[in-house]
Amino acid sequence: MKTILITGANGQLGSAINKIHSNYSKYNFIFTDREELDITSQEAVSCLLDKHNVFAIVNCAAYTAVDKAESDAELAGKLNSLAPLYLSIEAAKRNIHLVHISTDYVFSGKKNTPLSPLDTDKNPVSVYGKTKLEGEKNVIFNAYSYIIIRTAWLYSETGNNFAKTMLQLGAEKESLNVVYDQIGSPTFATDLALAIMKAVDKFSEPQKQILHYTNEGVCSWYDFAKKVMEIGGRNCKVNPILTSQYPTPAQRPAYSVLDKQPLKDFLQIEIPHWEDSLKECIKLLL
Repeated sequence: MKTILITGANGQLGSAINKIHSNYSKYNFIFTDREELDITSQEAVSCLLDKHNVFAIVNCAAYTAVDKAESDAELAGKLNSLAPLYLSIEAAKRNIHLVHISTDYVFSGKKNTPLSPLDTDKNPVSVYGKTKLEGEKNVIFNAYSYIIIRTAWLYSETGNNFAKTMLQLGAEKESLNVVYDQIGSPTFATDLALAIMKAVDKFSEPQKQILHYTNEGVCSWYDFAKKVMEIGGRNCKVNPILTSQYPTPAQRPAYSVLDKQPLKDFLQIEIPHWEDSLKECIKLLL
């Protein structure tokens, strides 16, 4: 039986893979988080891979506190750049395949058309985006076989995320201000987890792929918040504001709609619309 190593198992995406993994009986899963495996230590990665005959690694681990990364660049770099380097090098020594999860933040957000996976106009505007781009480069230059999947606006019924926060605040407040000039596509972690498992199935032969996955459809954070209130039955008024009215330590991409067609063609899948998936998630939260 082929063994898949999952890093970042306690995060939103790792938890989503854990939730569905019993449907994939042809694989054996090893779920690790920082307590079980320090991926910022090449020695620790090597030691674990020596103990287990791993077929593929799915790297869900990352430093995702976007604003905090501005003042904690060293740790963000370790998790987002160095860890993928060590995973790639050690996996390559053993001909292990790697699925690496990246982000829309590797782009500047200054375009206004969907971003191709092979778009060369990358100019990240935050420490988080810069460290994630370095992580991608380390995978591309060092991995034996890889599929990089960029995603955006991830949410789920677990962990800290925008949908959960809006649902909670909607029950506590009469009104909220949410930016309307940042455009993208929400991603339900369970949907992405299913796509990742499809990607793992493609490792019957070595791969070198960069792909994009979000749910279908496009919205602003304001639209997203409005829909959370509607589906969740909250009577909280959502007011649209400009990004300039809500300053944050880290700059966000203004437009980060990702072109998913290459992934849909490669995996032969249909992707749910974000509103349909949001309904499924909020069912689990109410």
